Amino acid sequence: MQFIFSTGSLYTYGIDRCFALAAEAGFDGIELMVDQRWDTRQPDYLLGLVAQFKQPVRAVHSPFWAVPGWPADEVGRINEAVKLAEVLGAGVVIHHLPLRGDWVWAEIGGVRFPLPLPLEGRQRAYRRWLLGDYFVRQAQTKVQLCIENMPARRALGRAWNAHQWNRVAEIARFAALTLDTTHLGTWGLEPSVVYARLKGRVRHVHLSNFDGREHRLPEHGHLALDRLLAHMAGDGYDGVITLELHPDAVGAGEPDEQIVARLRESLAHCRAWREAVD
Repeated sequence: MQFIFSTGSLYTYGIDRCFALAAEAGFDGIELMVDQRWDTRQPDYLLGLVAQFKQPVRAVHSPFWAVPGWPADEVGRINEAVKLAEVLGAGVVIHHLPLRGDWVWAEIGGVRFPLPLPLEGRQRAYRRWLLGDYFVRQAQTKVQLCIENMPARRALGRAWNAHQWNRVAEIARFAALTLDTTHLGTWGLEPSVVYARLKGRVRHVHLSNFDGREHRLPEHGHLALDRLLAHMAGDGYDGVITLELHPDAVGAGEPDEQIVARLRESLAHCRAWREAVD
């Protein structure tokens, strides 16, 4: 079990700086979030960073939305992410569940609430692909496609499920999963309990805590991530764990040495939890 750093944790920083901070903090590698930064989609440049900072790209996260130079549709972006992962030597591509529909937000009397819209055509196509040619695409590459559980959205005092197949029993239809711990926290679920139900399918983990806010440092929040890592270590989990954090949890904007100190402390907690085999 190794711990890697998501460049999405500092999406307001340059990619080279993300690599540098990860290396100084002592991570075992990088999860590359493909986003609006051109540097995230240029393999020659990225391979140069890998060599410079000795931080291999172990996972690639397909972009959330359209980015310049890549296809606008979800399937096209996943295919491009797989190609990038193959060049970089990454073993995993992470992507999201399809939306159940599009939403707009309305406001009456100062209260905001979601209004559903008919499912947009690209989302329908993505859903059909996941039920069919997705498995064909997986057979064509050694890169593991890992679909990610998604968070609850809250409005009118209740949790809303914006994504298809986002319940534990439903997402189990997929053979390979990215287990996102903070997203489980938004549903009031304990990650170690969900892992026990899905562990045969969990091939990747996004690790962060939840305190009412998502993507907190692993040691700061309500979730028993120590129990999760000990359980996974006891099962012999040999994949990677990505620390996927929010910039404010990392300390974005503070001096780099303070960011590195925070990340080192989190890594120390995670590695100690890993050794406390359940």
